Amino acid sequence: MGDHATEAFVAHRNLLFTVAYEMLGSAADAEDVLQETWLRWADIDLGQVRDRRAYLVRITTRLSLNRLRTVKRRREAYVGPWLPEPLLTAPDVAENVELAESVSMALMLVLETLAPTERAVFVLREVFDFGYDEIAAAVGKTPAAVRQIAHRARRHVDARRPRETVSARETRAVLESFQRALETRDLQGLLDVLAPDVVLVSDGGGVKQAALRPIASAGKVVRFMTGGIGRIEAKLTSAPTVVNGNPGLVLHLDGELDGVMAVRVEGGRITGLYYVRNPEKLTRVESETPLTLR
Repeated sequence: MGDHATEAFVAHRNLLFTVAYEMLGSAADAEDVLQETWLRWADIDLGQVRDRRAYLVRITTRLSLNRLRTVKRRREAYVGPWLPEPLLTAPDVAENVELAESVSMALMLVLETLAPTERAVFVLREVFDFGYDEIAAAVGKTPAAVRQIAHRARRHVDARRPRETVSARETRAVLESFQRALETRDLQGLLDVLAPDVVLVSDGGGVKQAALRPIASAGKVVRFMTGGIGRIEAKLTSAPTVVNGNPGLVLHLDGELDGVMAVRVEGGRITGLYYVRNPEKLTRVESETPLTLR
């Protein structure tokens, strides 16, 4: 039965990772949950399992819920704004609008405002279209209770999610203009591509310089981007990538990885910037970034 257990786990691994990541906002924590899932799965009598996919998701969901309650307490003591660990995703993910939005920085931050069980129900129902009975088994609630939780979570998310869905092509075009202006420190170019009410959230985790609160307005954001990231004489380079299912940038200062930036685009301008500088959240990105892009 060992080979069958391995085959089932490998077949659904990507799904399990995405469920854990969307619940936790951390690729490192998601990988830990997957290891625990495998250890529990390996001890199960497969002959008693009717739906292996549903059973694996149930294990992953319960382990993620346990971890989420723990990390929420840890995040309350976090220095400055907390952003999800950036995930470099395949380019074709950006073409899948629903999947791209589900892991976007903007939506992941909205999910942070949900209670743990609400978040689990929303992810399983709205992102992966699991049935209420399956979700109920995963979160330890009745199907009727899950319906109510799903309705409440959906209403909460819809009130806070971005107002419009923008294609990957449009986002890339806006991001290219932003990238050129940023690398040349073209102040007017940056002002032209940023919405007047743009908000920048930077995450340094108390290790790297970052604003302790979100920065609002184009003028203030430009001042931070041109002077707050690093020494004015430092060489800033950026490379386009796909961050959390959407076009983004990997930034280097004098050849050293400085951070990963995701953007939200609405009405042809950038309305949201999410800049992760915390080195603890960049180890995965650094290992996956080709040397030619540094």
